[in-house]
Amino acid sequence: MFSAGFRTCCSVGVLAGVMALGFAAVSQAQDKDAKGSDDKGAAAQENQTDPLKRPIPEKQRKANAKALKIELSKTYKKWLDEDVRWIITDQERSAFMQLSNDEERDQFIEAFWQRRDPTPDTEENEFKEEHYRRIAYANEHFAAGIPGWKTDRGRMYIVFGPADEIEAHPSGGNYQRPMEEGGGETSTFPFETWRYRYIEGIGQEVIIEFVDSCMCGDYHMTMDRSEKDALKMTPNAGLTQYEQMGMANKSDRFSGGGLEQLGTGPMSSDLQAKQFDRLEQFAKLQAAPQVKFKDLEEIVSHKISVNLMPFDVRADFVKVTSDTVLVPITIQIRNRDVTFQNKDGVERGTVNIFMRVTTLTGKIVQTFEEPVQIDVPVELLPKMAENANVYWKAMPLRISQNRYRLDIVVKDVNGDRTGSWSRAIQIPDFSEDKLSSSTLIIADVMEPVATKNVGTGSFVIGAMKVRPRVAPSDGKPILFKRNQKLNFWMQVYNLSVDEKTHKPSATFEYNVTDANNKAVIHTVESTETMGNVGDQVTLQKTLSAANLPPGLYKIEIKVNDNLSKQMVDPTATFAVE
Repeated sequence: MFSAGFRTCCSVGVLAGVMALGFAAVSQAQDKDAKGSDDKGAAAQENQTDPLKRPIPEKQRKANAKALKIELSKTYKKWLDEDVRWIITDQERSAFMQLSNDEERDQFIEAFWQRRDPTPDTEENEFKEEHYRRIAYANEHFAAGIPGWKTDRGRMYIVFGPADEIEAHPSGGNYQRPMEEGGGETSTFPFETWRYRYIEGIGQEVIIEFVDSCMCGDYHMTMDRSEKDALKMTPNAGLTQYEQMGMANKSDRFSGGGLEQLGTGPMSSDLQAKQFDRLEQFAKLQAAPQVKFKDLEEIVSHKISVNLMPFDVRADFVKVTSDTVLVPITIQIRNRDVTFQNKDGVERGTVNIFMRVTTLTGKIVQTFEEPVQIDVPVELLPKMAENANVYWKAMPLRISQNRYRLDIVVKDVNGDRTGSWSRAIQIPDFSEDKLSSSTLIIADVMEPVATKNVGTGSFVIGAMKVRPRVAPSDGKPILFKRNQKLNFWMQVYNLSVDEKTHKPSATFEYNVTDANNKAVIHTVESTETMGNVGDQVTLQKTLSAANLPPGLYKIEIKVNDNLSKQMVDPTATFAVE
């Protein structure tokens, strides 16, 4: 009863890079049949003269271990103080400093980059790659006696990227002030003005000014736009418009206080009013990028239990490498629980989603935030009230960590309602010598994706788009209508491979039973009919719900490895109405 066009995909698991450690061991054989004390004395004399055979004193051994620890710590210190100096938050820096061993530091560094990866379901981390590209660019273009990444221009470039516009005056010279700076003509030190149309968390039309007041190529960021004025301290030179007209005195620039010493002009009152804005902007430019949904983060951080906004959650587990598992999280929200507002003839609902993954000790591994917009035609809203929308995010986690905590907060923006969900998630045992499988996913959509989209996009696992159906939190089963397709997706790992044929030998048995445990579907296939397969196999089946009477069903996929004599048999339940 499975569709004739079902697909079975197979792939060989790929291990990540393996680091080989070389070491030498020196052993000495002892002759139990030693002939006498003369031989022992000779051996003792040999140990006295050969430093390779002489035991290392305890004091020296401790000194060597301490030196090794100091040398290893340089790598992590460089990462903290150089590589991520401008983008790591104070909380992350504090957490890193409290780690006690290199394994925890490695895990922290991996999680640091994963948290910032805009596409965590792909092998590439675009954020990390772009970050190091920016460091290289800064070192090449902004160095001035110190590495470019240390300079103010390098810092702004690394954190915010290239400016939308740059006004450069590399030689300084004559400068006609705009009226916002008092007007008039003066001479300046070399300076640059960077303009960003928008920086998240800071605002629109962000203007940053850098001045090389030492004429040595070291441009520093400044809040005082008069700092570039080379004639500011020269009496009766470089006067503003009001100073030229006798309406102001140049000495007044230095007696009024404030952030800037631009001098009195037609827009002086406006500049004074904006000083706090400039000060706030300057402070924000110095900080690491902030979390977008602070209100939702607050709920997660303080473990506030909120249940006004209902939603359902499903977590799946798909092995990627020997130490990495992909954990797709699917969140289901029903239209009836979202507040819609009419926007130009379309009913629109907006939901903010915040997810955080931590270790059981509270160390943050990854954070995700996403606004989700739901648009429904006005006339269809009543009919679609019981429909649901799903949001999907795949997170790569380390298998060695084993247990994590997942916190999710969902906010209905228009209705100002918030709901939270918190669970401990345990990574399945994917040991290399043990037959295992991914989660058995029941999906309403399962289709191949274009070659260029393999591994990217929502609901994409490898070369397939697999959109899971989420069971409601009230314990009811996943529900399908008679006109829908039921899709089953699962991967099998660590099939034994015959040393002679270099092929596995396994059978895959599919059983669908009804509420009375009566067999409805039973079919078997084997690796012999699957063509070229390896130690990992992807199983995919499609079934029409129209072929099943209304009722409750269970699907079981039993995998028997004929070589290792191991078996896995994951199950899932669903209903047809």
